Amino acid sequence: MNGHAVESVSHLTQTGIEASKKMAESSSSMHDLDASQLTVTLTQNPREVPGLNSAEVWSVKACTDHMVTVKWTDDYGWHAPKIVPYGPLEIMPTASCLHYATQCFEGMKVYRGYDGKLRLFRPDKNCSRLVSSATRVALPPFNPLELEKLLKALMRLDGPRWLPKTQPENFLYLRPAMIGNGEQLGVVSPSEVLLFIIAVPWPDLSTGWSPSATAKPPGLKLLASKNDIRAWPGGFGYAKVGANYGPAFVAQMEGRKQGYDQILWLFGPDFQVTEAGASNFFVVWKTKEGKLQLVTAPLEGKIILDGVTRRSVLELARERFIESSEYLTADIKSLDVVERTYTMDELVEAEKKGRLIEAFVSGTAYFITPVKTVNFRDEDLNIPMACEDTGHYAGVLKQWLLDIKYGKVDHEWGVVVEEE
Repeated sequence: MNGHAVESVSHLTQTGIEASKKMAESSSSMHDLDASQLTVTLTQNPREVPGLNSAEVWSVKACTDHMVTVKWTDDYGWHAPKIVPYGPLEIMPTASCLHYATQCFEGMKVYRGYDGKLRLFRPDKNCSRLVSSATRVALPPFNPLELEKLLKALMRLDGPRWLPKTQPENFLYLRPAMIGNGEQLGVVSPSEVLLFIIAVPWPDLSTGWSPSATAKPPGLKLLASKNDIRAWPGGFGYAKVGANYGPAFVAQMEGRKQGYDQILWLFGPDFQVTEAGASNFFVVWKTKEGKLQLVTAPLEGKIILDGVTRRSVLELARERFIESSEYLTADIKSLDVVERTYTMDELVEAEKKGRLIEAFVSGTAYFITPVKTVNFRDEDLNIPMACEDTGHYAGVLKQWLLDIKYGKVDHEWGVVVEEE
């Protein structure tokens, strides 16, 4: 890990480390995750690297040559991690994850920069969030800093071929995941767990273009949820667990049949705005008093995911969208950054009164993508996109983050993977 990353260990990271220490202290014989014990078995049959933006990339099935696997057992703790050729996993039919949803995962990317370097974007946040998700579904904690080392090790091996230096501004999607795969069938925490990491070429969903689809105008169309609820206070909406996603597919597929890209998830009788699909949702509007605000749902209540891109948007906005900032222009004004509960009625009123400036989603999959339409109560709210293909604020935030991820600017969030 580089010096910047070590110095910027967050509260979330520290929480993960403390959880790992408590596990180790509970039994002197239990072992914590230790990347220094990593062994590597190289593939003898390298997989074909798909072409950029090809149909195979859009199928999201073409994983890289290798994967990381680490076993945990309740009588030993974390075993030595391995890098092995990518291939099927072997689990028993009675595995806990197949019956009780003892499963969690992360989504992140590794980027090939303009300077030829590989970078992870704020990996400490993803690694720590995986600890939080794991403990929510009775899976064991671990030291998140060790998981970051394993991510780097996998990318040192597969990165050069799958993200060649001759193709800058490209990325791979990384999926660290944990499953309870113990054989016992019963409502108990798993006696055996598997942590694994895979990497896959991923399409740029923010462009909305694929070679097999008809090009469509920019901007997402969202369908506000009606009877379905994605998450609720005190539940597990904040955790990245499969149980948050599978039940949402029904509404998602129905929305697509109607021509919408994602579901805008609402909560409660007052239709509180929470998330859009699996992304965080932002609006820029003027209040009745004329104040310009960037608004998104709060983390309190644990309804929404603490998105890494969401967190980054908020931090950059609070730092740069302020009075006398060098980043302000004729189109980019200073504004207040607000995390609070707000409702669809407020959004509708802002749109009708001409106070709605723009809206966008943020996340690893869709990155930062503008929203042009929200359908609520069978009526479309038309959301402005001042630059034709994006709003001013979404556009500049996206560019700032791209500059960090691809090394155009030196920033502590862009963690370099040292290659041989």
